[in-house]
Amino acid sequence: MPTSEEQTIQQCKNCEETFDASFEYCPYCGQETADNLTIGVLFSNTIDNYISIDARFFRSFGTLMVKPGVVARRFVDGKRLKYLHPAQFYLFISVIFFFIFSFTIRKADNKVSAAIKKGMEQEINLDSIPLKQDSLALAEAKKVLKKSQKTIGLTDKEIREIDSVMASEPEVVSLDFGFRREQLDSLIAAGAPLDQKFKAMGMKEDADAFTRRFYTQMLKFYEQRGGGILQALYDTIPVAMFLLLPLFAVLLKVFYWKPAIFAHHLVFSFYFFTFIFTTFCAILLVNKVWEIPSWLEMLITFSFLIYLMIALRNFYKSSWIGAFFKAGIISFLYMLIIVPMAAIGIVTVAFMLY
Repeated sequence: MPTSEEQTIQQCKNCEETFDASFEYCPYCGQETADNLTIGVLFSNTIDNYISIDARFFRSFGTLMVKPGVVARRFVDGKRLKYLHPAQFYLFISVIFFFIFSFTIRKADNKVSAAIKKGMEQEINLDSIPLKQDSLALAEAKKVLKKSQKTIGLTDKEIREIDSVMASEPEVVSLDFGFRREQLDSLIAAGAPLDQKFKAMGMKEDADAFTRRFYTQMLKFYEQRGGGILQALYDTIPVAMFLLLPLFAVLLKVFYWKPAIFAHHLVFSFYFFTFIFTTFCAILLVNKVWEIPSWLEMLITFSFLIYLMIALRNFYKSSWIGAFFKAGIISFLYMLIIVPMAAIGIVTVAFMLY
């Protein structure tokens, strides 16, 4: 028989801490003490949690879209249960964006792959583009030469030589990528070892690991005729965005050194990038049914700067003039320095992981 002390003490099944049996919830982890996991309780808790997240999402979404910088300011000030966590909000919207964008990238990847394949397999005619000779003009030129033969002092032999040059086939040059394609194609068809293929491509025998990796990717790109390269680039972008966002926060820290700690700048950056991704989602969806004009896309892009200016004003409590100049400088530095460097890094990583 249990003692009176054992009857008044129970152990939590979640954290295994002991506490008074009269408690309905564990004072250590918060789990309900009663083990009544019925189907009704299971679905009731699921619905309650969903409605809670859903309400916070729409509250955060509405404030984010119409009041730049306000939701970030309120979250930093302590109203954190009222709004969706900035990192969670950003992750949710970015997943939706890349899901929608994946349908566009698939079509683009097929077109780009087909264009690369066609460009790699076709031969280039040096006289075929704007330098293509017009046959009618050539015939007229021949007539003028023959009529003026005596005047300009040309012999019959010289006239025949000019005719032969004009009638000759235009020069044809094939793309060789810096190596003999015919030799590499024959090695690929014969299933030759990688070292022989690399040698045909011009790789030295004492090449380091990075160079060997580069030639491996070059060979793969050549054999697949560029197929899937755009998809590889797309797969790298989400990871790169998580690196670009903190760099944006670093810029904020440079221009707003005293008003906030770095964690506050991160909160602002999460919400700002969430707004950008939300706008891009809307653009992609609208483009499915109606092609947005270029001038309107430029106007939307310019609105990001206006949004940033207002957000800086509301979040950091700065003056309008300060917010205007800092928004312009931050955007300029970010687009001129950080984004190009990130683009080079994304392309390099995507190619090495292709």
